[in-house]
Amino acid sequence: MVPEVRWDVKWNGSVETDPINNTRILERHLPSPSCSCPGKNADIISSVEAKMRTFTMKRRAEEHEKQQIRDSTGFAGVLISPPNSPLQYPSHGVTVEPLKTTLLPGLAVHTQEGGKVFKVSLHASHGVMAVQGAPQEQGVRGQNQSVLDISATSLAHLNELLAQVTYCSTAYHLHMEDLVHFSFEDHEVVFPVTVKRSSIPVLYDLGEDINSQVTIAVKTFLRYKELRTLIESIRVKYPHIRIIIADDSKEPEKVEGHNIYQYIMPPAQGWFAGRNLAISQVTTKYFLWVDDDFLFLNETSIEKFVEIMEAVPKLDVLGGSVGGDRFYFTLEHQEGAEGEGGCLSRRRNKRHGPLPGFKDSFFGSFIKRTGVKDCVLVDGVVNYFLARTDAVRKVGFDPMLQRTAHSEFFMDGLGRLLVASCKGLVIGHQKPQSNPQYKKFRNPGRGETTNKLRLHYFKNHLKCVAY
Repeated sequence: MVPEVRWDVKWNGSVETDPINNTRILERHLPSPSCSCPGKNADIISSVEAKMRTFTMKRRAEEHEKQQIRDSTGFAGVLISPPNSPLQYPSHGVTVEPLKTTLLPGLAVHTQEGGKVFKVSLHASHGVMAVQGAPQEQGVRGQNQSVLDISATSLAHLNELLAQVTYCSTAYHLHMEDLVHFSFEDHEVVFPVTVKRSSIPVLYDLGEDINSQVTIAVKTFLRYKELRTLIESIRVKYPHIRIIIADDSKEPEKVEGHNIYQYIMPPAQGWFAGRNLAISQVTTKYFLWVDDDFLFLNETSIEKFVEIMEAVPKLDVLGGSVGGDRFYFTLEHQEGAEGEGGCLSRRRNKRHGPLPGFKDSFFGSFIKRTGVKDCVLVDGVVNYFLARTDAVRKVGFDPMLQRTAHSEFFMDGLGRLLVASCKGLVIGHQKPQSNPQYKKFRNPGRGETTNKLRLHYFKNHLKCVAY
């Protein structure tokens, strides 16, 4: 078996040769430099007790290494296409099922006929290759091996054999990348083969109306008066839509009504634990998240959310505005130096750009009809949003965060959730009521803020965070 290609970590603008197995090493960028958070920031290593820092840093490094292994697809380099190569090959898009034999499409050599023997070689790190239907072919060596050599006295015959080359992975993986080296004379190219287990679609039936498309989810704690006011306002426009309530009040009160499902939790479990519980019970494609002191207005429209989400299938979360406050932000993340951790900055009212397609014919008529406009891509939105149920479940809400949490969900979802915010998707906010018991729990102490930073340090592998 050919040893696996080892990856160099230095950058010198060239392709090098591995002295052990004489294979070409692809370029890889230098490790990330040390980073810092601009402006007001928290250097979060200080959130870890001094006597525990060395031990915590060691455990974090070990866990980070395991996470990288789990997320790795087996390919960490940059493929550079050679200039003027006579080799034809699939530079992208070859996907195979693990342990199943599949043709490698597009392999060929384009050169001058010269009355010579044409020889090519292919080798892979995590699979075996063969020429389909030619087990006795004299010019084929290495059938069902990691190195396959093919020779022919004519270019046409060589290309006929190359058109029948198959690949089969040697181990079962859910998702990984293999690199196949293809060489002829002094020319060599490398192309990726994605080994990926196919998945079964999980679809949601939208049905015929908003009641089968969206579930309203809310977390409540000690605010039953506000909660009942919210429900009354919902029922004015949506008398049949399902409402799920996660309730961790110390002395729960029964909230009754048509299509209302109240789930009682142990006392004071926190906002994110309640969110997880509520979302776990959603059976519709989308859920609308609202706080228990929000208020549906005449212009509040769930249908507007759904129209946009259905028009942009890749969109995962769409935020609106609460009482005129259209809170949104972007996140800037730097990986940072190995061992130190990354740096994360939240930039309020910053955007990545307009929502793709927002100016096409659909949105042109949609804007005129609904008044919704200025839909932009961001990383986080206000507490009033419509989301794809399956996408949010994959990220989840960390129950370690009880009171000082909202942006943290979008931090965990960075790179996994496509988020947007639109002007014109509105909901009201009830006037604050005097509730000393609620305020006692609502305002976190210094210890809880420290716990959040400590969680960022370990779980998110951060060195500093700037809000």
